[in-house]
Amino acid sequence: MDSQEVGGLLEECLRAATAALHSTQSTEADWLNYCSCRDSLCAELASLLQEAVDMKWPFVPEKWQYKQSISASDKTNLSDLISKHLPQLLAVLKASIMAQEARSALAVVFLVDRFLYWTDESSRLLKITKLLHRRHTDTPVAPQLVIRQARVYLNSGKLQKAEYILSSLINNSGATGCWVYHSESDRALVQAVSVQVRGMILQKLGLWLEAAELIWASLIGYYALPQPDKKGIGTSLGILANILVSMNDEDFLAFKTNADIDLSLLGNRSHRLLSAAEAAKMAVVYSQYTSLYVLTNVATQGTCILSYSFSLECPSTERQSFLLQAREAFAIGLLTKAEGELVTSKQELHTFLKAAYSLAVTHKWLGTPSEIVAQATQACQKALAHFYDYCHADTQDKDSLCAEIMHLIAQVKLLLRVEPFLNSDKGSYVPDSYRNIKDTLVNFTLEGFSKVMHRFQKYHASVCETTNTTCKGAKEEIDGARLCITALETTIGTLNTDCSTEACKVPKDASKGEESQQRVSNSTDLQPPQKSDLGSTLGSTDNLGSSWQNFSLSVSGSPRPSSTGYTGSSASERVANASNVNCLTTEVDDDRSDSMLQFTDKNQKRDLHGCNSGITSHTVPRPARLATSSSNASSDLKPPIADGAALSLSKLTLRTSSSSLSDSFGSQSSWEKISADLNSPTNRKPQEASLTKAVTSQRSKSTDSDGSFSLLEMLDSETSDSFHNPTHTNHSSKPQPLENLNVNIQKNCVATDNSLTTPQPNIAQFAPEQCTSTETSTESLFEMLEVNPSGRPCNEVTCTEKVKKNPLCYSCRKHSTVGGVAPGREYFLSQQDYHGLLAGVCHECLLKRLHSEKTQFKLKEHRTAYSALHLKFSRATGLWTARETCVYIGGPMGMQGKQRAAIWVQFLHQEERLSSYVGKDYLKPKQIQFHLKDVERQMTAQYYVTEFNKSLFDKEVMAQIFFIPSEALLILDGDEIVGCVSVEPYMLGDFVKLTNNTGKKDESFQAAEYGLAFGHFTYLFSKGQEVVVDLQGWVTANGKGLTYLTDPQIHSTKIPKGPSNFAARGIRYFLEEQHGPECNGICQLLELPPVVRQPLVLPQEKLLS
Repeated sequence: MDSQEVGGLLEECLRAATAALHSTQSTEADWLNYCSCRDSLCAELASLLQEAVDMKWPFVPEKWQYKQSISASDKTNLSDLISKHLPQLLAVLKASIMAQEARSALAVVFLVDRFLYWTDESSRLLKITKLLHRRHTDTPVAPQLVIRQARVYLNSGKLQKAEYILSSLINNSGATGCWVYHSESDRALVQAVSVQVRGMILQKLGLWLEAAELIWASLIGYYALPQPDKKGIGTSLGILANILVSMNDEDFLAFKTNADIDLSLLGNRSHRLLSAAEAAKMAVVYSQYTSLYVLTNVATQGTCILSYSFSLECPSTERQSFLLQAREAFAIGLLTKAEGELVTSKQELHTFLKAAYSLAVTHKWLGTPSEIVAQATQACQKALAHFYDYCHADTQDKDSLCAEIMHLIAQVKLLLRVEPFLNSDKGSYVPDSYRNIKDTLVNFTLEGFSKVMHRFQKYHASVCETTNTTCKGAKEEIDGARLCITALETTIGTLNTDCSTEACKVPKDASKGEESQQRVSNSTDLQPPQKSDLGSTLGSTDNLGSSWQNFSLSVSGSPRPSSTGYTGSSASERVANASNVNCLTTEVDDDRSDSMLQFTDKNQKRDLHGCNSGITSHTVPRPARLATSSSNASSDLKPPIADGAALSLSKLTLRTSSSSLSDSFGSQSSWEKISADLNSPTNRKPQEASLTKAVTSQRSKSTDSDGSFSLLEMLDSETSDSFHNPTHTNHSSKPQPLENLNVNIQKNCVATDNSLTTPQPNIAQFAPEQCTSTETSTESLFEMLEVNPSGRPCNEVTCTEKVKKNPLCYSCRKHSTVGGVAPGREYFLSQQDYHGLLAGVCHECLLKRLHSEKTQFKLKEHRTAYSALHLKFSRATGLWTARETCVYIGGPMGMQGKQRAAIWVQFLHQEERLSSYVGKDYLKPKQIQFHLKDVERQMTAQYYVTEFNKSLFDKEVMAQIFFIPSEALLILDGDEIVGCVSVEPYMLGDFVKLTNNTGKKDESFQAAEYGLAFGHFTYLFSKGQEVVVDLQGWVTANGKGLTYLTDPQIHSTKIPKGPSNFAARGIRYFLEEQHGPECNGICQLLELPPVVRQPLVLPQEKLLS
C-alpha cells in the first residue's frame, strides 16, 4: 500500500471512532461485519491479535528479540507481516470500532502501532486510541501505546508532557490503567523503555552525562530480563554511542569512573569516541535482522570513527585505517535497501541522507578526486531539499518525493562505488566481519535494576506530583496502584493571577467561562493590541510576559502553519484549573500545537515585513521593548489594548504580559506581521542559493600564514578563568580598566561546587547612562559581543595579552602562530583549519581566527541546501568541536523582530532526527562572532544551571531548570564560509518571561523563585563576576516540575560591558532590585550566603557633577 491509501484507511477509522463516541450501541450488521473481517485474517495474525487482547506482552515482540539461538524462520520482522496485511488489519479496526468491540480495536492498534510510527502515521493512530479510551475507559491500553505518545511528544517539542508520562510509568512500576502484567519482568521492561526515552529527552537538552546514566540504567534493565531483550539492548547502545560522540571528555571521565557503570561491556577502550564506536557496532550486531536499525547504528558507528580520525589522540599513522573503517560503516548502511525499494519512514530517509553525505566527506579525506566528491555532495544537497519538502508534504506527494530522494542516493552509491559485502547470513544486513563480536558476560539482575531505578524515584515522584491523575472518563476513583496512565494530566497548568498591565487584564465582571476562553486566545471578539501601543505597554518595567506566536504540527509531527483557525490548546486542555481534567487519550486535537496562536480572522493574517531576508540565530522569545527611548524605562505606562498587532497567547493564558516571541530577536514591539503562506507546500520550491557578504574594509595583516587555527605563544594568565573568558580588546583601544567600572570585586573570594562563599563587592553608585534593558532597548539583545566607544567590536585577543592555553585545543597544542590572511581570503578554510575545527579549538582561538571588524554575513534567500560545519560549544572544556554536515535552510517561521528572524532548519547531524529545529539570523549583515557569542552565552548558562540543579538535588529538591542547547552552523560554499546561523530544538508550549535583565521579575510563577535563586547561585559560583538574568521559557504553574529556559543574558565583569552586558551595573541591578536584600526560600534551602552590600564610595567627579 502507498502512503495515500494508508492515510485514507486511517481517516475512515478515525471517523468511525468519532461517531462511536456518541453511539450507544452497535447494530447486528456491525457485529456480523466485524466477525467477517476478523475471520479473514491469516492464522499468524489472528494468533497475534488474540495474544494482544490477552495482554500477553507489553510490547509486540519480534521473533528474534528474545532468542539466543535464531533459526531461519526467526530472521523476519513484524513490519513485513503487518505491511503485507495492513488493509485487512485496518478493516478489522474499523469494524471493531463500529461494533463497539473496544478490546479488539485497541489490540489492532497495538499490533500496527510500530509499523505506522515508522511510516509517520502515529498522530492519527493515537487520536483513534484516545477516542476509544474516552468511550471505553475500562478497556486496557498497552504500555507500548502510552510510551508512543511520549515519543511523539518528544519529537514535536512537548518535552514536559513526555516527561510526565514517562515519570508516571517509572514511578508506578509501569502501572497503566486496566493493563494486567503477567510477570514482574514485564514491569521491568516497561520501566527500562521509559527510562531509555527519558535519556533521549536529556540528550535533546544537551545533558550528555545525565542522559548517558539513564541509558545505562535501561541497559541494565534489558540485560536483566529472563531472556535479554536484544532489540532494547541494541537501541540503547546506539543511543549511548550518539551521546558519547557529543559528550565532552570531562563528562566521559565522570561517566566511566562511576561505581555503578562498568564500561568493560564495550571492551577495553579508553577513548570516548572509540567506546562510542564499539557501542554502535554492538548495536548493529544485536539488531542485524532489521534494516532500519542497522542503518541507524552503522551511521552512528561511522560518525564515531570519522570523528576519532581527527582527534588529537588518533596516531597519524593509523588515521587512514580509521577513515577506511568509517567508509565501510557508511557503505553498509547504504546497502540496507536495494535500488527501487520504497522507504516510508522519515527517520530512515534522514539516516540514508546522513550516511550518503558522510560517505562523501570520508572519501574527500581519503583523497578521492574532488570532482567525484563534489558531484556526490551536490546529489546529497538536492536530496535534502526534497527531504524538507517530504516532511511538509501532503500524503499523496510523499511517495514520489521518497522515490526521488532514493534515486539521488543511488547516484551517490554509484559515484562512490559502494559494492556489496560478503554476507553468509541471508537474513542479516551486516557483513560477516561484524559478527566477530563476542557476547560479554554481564552480571545484571532485576534486583540490581530495581536498586538503580530507586535512585531516580524521588525525581520521578516529584514530577508526578505536578500532574492531575484523575481520568475524566472514569466514573470512579481508580486505585492508586493501577492508576490509568492515560489519565495523567499532561496539560501544563497556568496560574490564575492578575497581571500588572492593563493589556492583559480580564474584566472583573467576566464570567469564568469567558475568562477561560480568553486565556487560550480562543475568542475572535478580542481585539489584538496595536503594535505602537503594545510597545509602550511593554516598555513598562512591570511587563515581563512573552509567548510563542504559534504554528500547528502536521501529521508527521513537523511544524507547519495551521489552516484550521484553531486557537490555543485542544478542548480537553482549555480549563487549567478544572478539578477533573481529561485524560491523555481524550486530547483528540493534540496534534495541534498546544499553545500556538492561530488566527480565526483571515484579515489578521499579514505578510511578515522583511521576512525574505531573515533567518534567525536564536530560538526563543524575549520580551518586547519600548518603541521610545530608554529614558522611559522606569515609567509606569499602561495604555489600553488597541488594534493592529498579533494577539499574544501568554498574555491571556498566562496573564503575565502582552510581550511576544519577537522579543527573542530584539524587537521594539510585538510581532508586527504574520505571513499567510509561511510554509505552504505550494510555495516551498527550492531557490537558487544566494548569499551576500558585506565587506566594507579589511584590516591589513601580514601574509606569512594561511590564517589557520593557532595561537601566539603567550605567558600563562594570572587568572584561572582566562582561557575560558578572554579579555576582549581592540587594536585601537585598550580594555576599560576594572577600576573604571566603579566596582571592587574582592580577589580572595572562593567558590567551589560544594561550598559557596560570598563575594563582597563594593557596588558603587553609577552616574546615569544608557543601559539597555530587555524592556526598552532599541539595540539587539543578543549583541553580547561588546562594543567600545568607537563602535567597533572588542572581542579580539591581542598579542599583548596573557592568555592561558587550553590543553585540549588543537591550536594551543600545536604551538603554531597566527599570522595574517591574504585580503579577501579570511573566510576560506585551509586544511589546517578543518583539522583544528574537527579536533576541537578553544573559544579564544576560534574568535581569533574568525573575528572581523568589518566583514559581515547575511543569508539572502531560503529554501536552499548547503554544506556546513556544525559547531558545538562546551563550557566545561571551553572547546568548539565541528562536524561536516549538510543543512537545509527552510522557509521563514513568520516571526521577526527588529534585529532577527526565525526560520525552519533541518541538518543531517541534528541530535534528534524526528524533531524540528529553529535557526536564527540577524536581519542586517553581522560578523560571525555575534552568532558565536549567542551560542557561547547560552551554553555558559546551561553549564551554570547544571551545577545549580546538582545543589537542588543534594537538598532533595526535585525541581529542575534546563537551558535548551544552542549550536552554530557555519554555511559553506566550497571551502569558503558564506554565512552563519545558530540553531536550537523547536519547543512547544506557553512561553513566559520570569525576569528581565534589569530589576523586574514576575513572582506570580513559583518558577521565578527558583530563577532568582539560580541568579544568586551563579553570582557566587562565578566568584562575583557573573550573573545569569533575563530568564524566559516554558514552566509549570506550581513550579515543582520542569522549567525549560532559553535566550538568557549574562552580566559579566570578565569582559567589557556592551548593549546587553551591563557588567557591574547589571550585577547591581540583580542583587539590589531583582533579587533584593532578602533571600527567598530556595536560597535559604540551598544555604546560599547572603550578599552583603558594602558602603558606597562615589567617584569624586560624580559627586561634584
